[in-house]
Amino acid sequence: MENGTRMFSVTETKEKFFRQTLKKVYNELKKKGYNPINQIVGYLISGDPTYVTNQNGARALIGKIERDELLKVILKFYLDVDEDMG
Repeated sequence: MENGTRMFSVTETKEKFFRQTLKKVYNELKKKGYNPINQIVGYLISGDPTYVTNQNGARALIGKIERDELLKVILKFYLDVDEDMG
């Protein structure tokens, strides 16, 4: 057993939350018969929450994330860069 303190970066924790949230929203949209990618992109571009189903709190969940921060994380992942998001 490790006796030291484990440090978590805020960015790492935020990215994990974003990933989990997107997966939940994606799954709820899929269950409702929507094209999840198109719906999430529509939401990210427009900011209109009606792109996301209300089923199981998916709309409220994605609303907890700032869209610009989410887009930064997505780009960072896609470009495979490890830069500060500040």
